[in-house]
Amino acid sequence: MPTFNVLTVNAHMGFDLLNRRFVLPELRDAIRSVGADLVFLQEVMGANARHARRHPNWPQGTQYQFLADEIWPHHAYGRNAVYPDGHHGNALLSTFPILRYDNRDVSIDGHEGRGLLHAVLELPDGVELHAVCVHLGLRESHRQRQLDLLARLVHDEIPAEAPLVVAGDFNDWRVRGHGQVLRCGLHEAFEQTCGSLARSFPARYPTLRLDRIYLRGLRAEHAEALCSRPWSHLSDHAPLLARVAA
Repeated sequence: MPTFNVLTVNAHMGFDLLNRRFVLPELRDAIRSVGADLVFLQEVMGANARHARRHPNWPQGTQYQFLADEIWPHHAYGRNAVYPDGHHGNALLSTFPILRYDNRDVSIDGHEGRGLLHAVLELPDGVELHAVCVHLGLRESHRQRQLDLLARLVHDEIPAEAPLVVAGDFNDWRVRGHGQVLRCGLHEAFEQTCGSLARSFPARYPTLRLDRIYLRGLRAEHAEALCSRPWSHLSDHAPLLARVAA
């Protein structure tokens, strides 16, 4: 099984942390610079007619297609939130072929849409890698229910021997949901390599451990939070990067 790089980033709809400036082209350049094989994206827009009218450099296609360009030939998108002008959700960009994918709606009625994007990828040696891109709710009671659904997905639909990456924005600022994920047989990349979960929010002065990269059947060789420029000005979350091997 090859060594590969995993990046997770909350794209913040393509705007800077104060929602004043459209920075998606700069975010694309930054993502390209780290050599990630798998990119887990949260809050990426599939369409937004109002923003498309206001910003002359708005991409003609979807934001995730714009970010993928020719670097990541394979991508999947899961729509989580729909509104009059468009929709947004989670996306996965991959240098490895995506064999199939499915988006699980884990939204709580009356609150912002959330989802689990589950994809199965084919690695160069023919091994199937499972990847789940996560964006959970802001309320702890909602996250507990959503983590139960994640645990059910892992237990019921992903073979125990299959390598697995679960990454994204868990919004678990009290770290109370961490144990629920560990009980699924996963370990966290930063906890393994650095001794503690990464601080990723807010991007300029990260203090809260909201974003995670969990692994099963894999190990992290290196992990870092990307907190310096340009990352600190491209989203409200600092991205996480990990080098992963069997």
